[in-house]
Amino acid sequence: MRFLLLFLAVFGLSTATASQAVKAGASETNHPEARPFDESANAVEQVDAALARAQLSGKRVIVVMGANWCHDSRGLSGWFAEPRFAAMLAVKYELVYVDVGMKDRNIDIARRFGIKSIKGTPTVLVLSSDGDLLNPKSAPKWRNAASREEDDIFVYFDQFAPEL
Repeated sequence: MRFLLLFLAVFGLSTATASQAVKAGASETNHPEARPFDESANAVEQVDAALARAQLSGKRVIVVMGANWCHDSRGLSGWFAEPRFAAMLAVKYELVYVDVGMKDRNIDIARRFGIKSIKGTPTVLVLSSDGDLLNPKSAPKWRNAASREEDDIFVYFDQFAPEL
């Protein structure tokens, strides 16, 4: 950072202005962010409750296995909180956020649905109300969620029809 500040100062920016520019650039994101992962939650109970609600409502279940330290987990959950996503998700899904720590917590939930390990976060499970994994190939491929286009994410989750 000192080199960058020196470089910017040489080209006419004050170090205060250069420092502000560096800080602003570092904090900008192209997506909203949320931090819904609760390490103290009983994730098994939450998943079971979501499946029970889905059985009654005919919805699918999304289990987002991630962590608040993970940029991509925060990015995907941020999109899910946006009104456009929230409206679509509310009609089609029961949504559960499962904290996986440093990919060493609640792994039994992933295994329960056929995912052997958490290779990246978030890992996103789309389940039928009976607990069948509907996206086995794409579930572990969300570790770039923060850099995906909003519309692509929306289309992906919108494609799964409710079970009604």
